[in-house]
Amino acid sequence: MKAVILAGGLGTRLAEETVLRPKPMVDIGGKPILWHIMKGYAHFGITDFVICLGYKGYMVKEYFANLALHNSDVTIDLAQNRVDLHQNQSEPWNITLVDTGDRTQTGGRLRQVRRFVHDEDFCMTYGDGVADVDIGALLAFHRAEACLATVTAVRPPARFGRLDLEGRRARGFQEKPRGDGDWINGGFFVLSPAALDHIGSDDTLWEKEPMQQLAATGQLAAFRHDGFWQPMDTLRDKHHLEDLWASGNAPWKLWS
Repeated sequence: MKAVILAGGLGTRLAEETVLRPKPMVDIGGKPILWHIMKGYAHFGITDFVICLGYKGYMVKEYFANLALHNSDVTIDLAQNRVDLHQNQSEPWNITLVDTGDRTQTGGRLRQVRRFVHDEDFCMTYGDGVADVDIGALLAFHRAEACLATVTAVRPPARFGRLDLEGRRARGFQEKPRGDGDWINGGFFVLSPAALDHIGSDDTLWEKEPMQQLAATGQLAAFRHDGFWQPMDTLRDKHHLEDLWASGNAPWKLWS
């Protein structure tokens, strides 16, 4: 099975970082968040990736093109124009990097890589968020529901503490409770190629007409995830993820 990762957006809310690099290449603990996402899939045996590139996509290409070089001892024979790698520590991944356009919308990016997923169901997620989703359980759920698409539904934590008021008195306080009870799109989809038939053009947002049409026809299943989930939308989010990684107990680090 393949995993498609959307990695082409402009990342304007994280402009402090994305003025220099695409958001999926922003580091968490010295590794791009894209690497963390891929490590999560690889933990469940999914090592065949299709990355949808856009803004500064060449940086993603350069990173993976040089990954083996950076993770190995090297002998360089200048006379023979040959490079020999020793003790290669690279990941056993197969990665297809596809330029899908700087301004293409999420649906359009998926539409452009359909030829790489062929006729098999595939995983798909965004290149700027991590979670401890059980991908094995997600796949089993998708097969059992027999829908064209499955989305992982999450309830993000509230950003601020909550006051319970009664008149002029505070009767209770809860520091950063779990959201307001609403389930939202957490990414980590499983899709049938036929789900992509709902994408009209490169200007189509996957999160609008395609998902709405799938939901209206009963073809969008929701896998409820009550565990850790965190997007990296702002510098505050990046610092939060960095702190979790530095603690040695990053919840999304399922691999050993």
